[in-house]
Amino acid sequence: MTDMQGKTVLITGASRGIGAEAGRIFAAAGANVVLLARSSDAVATLASELGDRAMPLACDVADAGQMAGAVNATVARFGGLDVLINNAGVIEPISHLATSDPAGWGQAIDINLKGVYHGMRAALPVMRKAGGGSILTVSSGAAHNPVEAWSHYCASKAGAAMLTACLHLEESHHGIRAMGLSPGTVATQMQREIKSSGINPVSQLDWSAHIPADWPARALLWMCSPDADEFLGTEISLRDEIIRRRAGLT
Repeated sequence: MTDMQGKTVLITGASRGIGAEAGRIFAAAGANVVLLARSSDAVATLASELGDRAMPLACDVADAGQMAGAVNATVARFGGLDVLINNAGVIEPISHLATSDPAGWGQAIDINLKGVYHGMRAALPVMRKAGGGSILTVSSGAAHNPVEAWSHYCASKAGAAMLTACLHLEESHHGIRAMGLSPGTVATQMQREIKSSGINPVSQLDWSAHIPADWPARALLWMCSPDADEFLGTEISLRDEIIRRRAGLT
């Protein structure tokens, strides 16, 4: 396991699924963990489970001011920020373009794309001052392939993948490590929402086809290590058996 003693990690969308598991995995590796979600209750419960090195914060990543405030609170509590994990994301409202709700479509962009930008923008000054850091963004195969009734999700994830590439181009010489993770289908609440929609082949997958949420969480921990440096500026996929072995997922 990568040693994260003395490091501080901020995780968005930490109330459940991949985000919550990342909180557990990074805390077990010795990190201070800052757990963000729109509702404070779930992250407060997780923080109480993880102990004194965990701090829960209510934060809507779609609001740039709230995201900046969360980074400031992280620095005030733990003295810095070493890793940002952009995990917050939504799949609803699943809808065909012709019948899509503009407000719901726009909210998905606000969270899945602008939320990633807000996190990067807030973290960069802190990481630059410290001489570096890692910014990891949870992506999706939908960033690269169209999926029926997921135009909002595909467009937002494609944009977030390009943000990662832009971040690497502009900030790698400042010691900023930027990378994306495409986990494949994961056994989380999002998959239940996809299943209930009944639209497109993903909704027809058997539950046994989905990987457990701790797999991408463990991959994110590995991505903080020098062993992952060859993938900086790119997106790795947990569908790749070589990546799974490198990350210790067997």
